[in-house]
Amino acid sequence: MGPAPAVAAVRNAVRASIADLARGDLVLAACSGGPDSLALAAALAFAAPRMGLRAGGVTVDHGLQDGSGSRAASVVSVLSGLGLDPVRCMAVTVSAGGGPEAAARTARYDALAKMAAELGAAAVLLGHTLDDQAETVLLGLARGSGPRSLAGMPRRRGIGVRRPVTAAACEALGLEPWQDPHNADRRFARVRIRLDALPALQAALGPGVPEALARTADQLRADAELLESISSERSRADSPLPVSSLAGMPGAVRTRVLRSAAVAAGCPAGALTAGHVARLEELVTDWHGQRWVDLPGGVRASRRSGQVCFEN
Repeated sequence: MGPAPAVAAVRNAVRASIADLARGDLVLAACSGGPDSLALAAALAFAAPRMGLRAGGVTVDHGLQDGSGSRAASVVSVLSGLGLDPVRCMAVTVSAGGGPEAAARTARYDALAKMAAELGAAAVLLGHTLDDQAETVLLGLARGSGPRSLAGMPRRRGIGVRRPVTAAACEALGLEPWQDPHNADRRFARVRIRLDALPALQAALGPGVPEALARTADQLRADAELLESISSERSRADSPLPVSSLAGMPGAVRTRVLRSAAVAAGCPAGALTAGHVARLEELVTDWHGQRWVDLPGGVRASRRSGQVCFEN
């Protein structure tokens, strides 16, 4: 795709993602300074005023690399130069739990939610591309996360175009994105998916694998969100969870109720696999006096007096 079509493609994706907002609403672009989020920010700066919306920007300083503070300040300057207003930078502390990728993501999303609340933003747009979506699906499947991994990331928060498109858009607009060295570091699972697994799949199956994975995620997301909503309500209603109630639920609902209850008890969502949930379900469907189930985050689940209880 050439430079001009790339710019148009990103702008169209942004327009689609904010089309349901009310005139006068504030939309924030979350920007790291990389090509994906920088193209997103530029497209939002162009599209939002033409749709009667206000456009701002926010960057998060994770403090994980030398010079991160000055780099964040540069991003603030670029965002302001694009015409975004307000523009904010938030520094965060990344915890050591759950692995470096998950911990940084959790800190970033928490910061974005806090900034959106402070500024009264109706939405925060992320530079998640179609490639990110495909990587998330594969990564979740490899970790045994089950159907939730197939649902991927909520499309409404991303831009749904390929990475070469965002790179071409930045070039066409004269923007110089920052290339995060972590994105080429094979110590990280997502990088290995990006550089090794997806190319191998495309070599074996032909082109179009990322698009196919993203379509699969789209098709399953609505069902997953409905089941998550039902299970979340039921897990909040009963704590501890009566075995008799759990046994009467459809399996797809029961496993989600157990998962929601485990997360509510303190299990890191990203570390809770389908294997963990299967062992929880055995407390209901295959009870033979087992003592307890140890879960991530120091949470322990057990069956006592006809109830599944969580404690830490």
